[in-house]
Amino acid sequence: MNSAGGGNRSLQRGIEILRAFRQGIDVLGNGEIAERTGIPRATVSRLTRTLVQSGMLDDVRSERGYRLAAAVISFGHAMRVSSPVLNALGPMMRAESMRRKMNVGLATADRSMMVYLESVRFNPRVALRSVVAGQQVPMELTSLGRAYLAGISEQQRAGLLASFKRRRTGATQNLLAQVQTSIRSVKRDGYCAVSWQRGVLAVATPIIVKGLPVYALNMSMQNVPPTAQLSAEMGGYLLAFAKRCNEALATD
Repeated sequence: MNSAGGGNRSLQRGIEILRAFRQGIDVLGNGEIAERTGIPRATVSRLTRTLVQSGMLDDVRSERGYRLAAAVISFGHAMRVSSPVLNALGPMMRAESMRRKMNVGLATADRSMMVYLESVRFNPRVALRSVVAGQQVPMELTSLGRAYLAGISEQQRAGLLASFKRRRTGATQNLLAQVQTSIRSVKRDGYCAVSWQRGVLAVATPIIVKGLPVYALNMSMQNVPPTAQLSAEMGGYLLAFAKRCNEALATD
């Protein structure tokens, strides 16, 4: 059956079921999947059987639910290996992380979240959190997300801002004001600085190259005071590196 948008409705619903499995979620039953996706439970039951048969889900009978199958990880691996963006910027990010003694990350949007495409941690042994490729972070809370918002069209931005209102109704006005301040910072200075986790200061800037999606590049440090002076210093390093990244992608 085709949807109003011209796509295959069963395929779209199958993808929504796979999307229901996120970080920190191991096993989901049909009822939980139906609640998370808004798909009728009878339809979920039919589609999960199909996804098990196709190797995308494992049937966990002891828990009356499903978990993502090993085959799913092959998609991410294939994307990383074949991505011209990661092939061009990955080595540069690793070198810059060592040079500046900072964490360096590259991300793009997955709906209203940011998904890391690459994350180079300068010193993982003392990291406050482990960030890996494929991990999602909230767009509205992070430097990466706010830099991305500054790099997209006003129409796209308006739709995302509306989704943040639905997601975080308790702190809407204050949060949206912070987001707008960060967007203005990117427009004015080329980057924004955000300290959304205690002891972590991150600066980010959009990477905009014709013919490619909008990306966001960041640098972050841990156990540091989020001062304006340090933000400006990190921002200078970031913008110089971003210029080299843009040049590498434009000539790739």
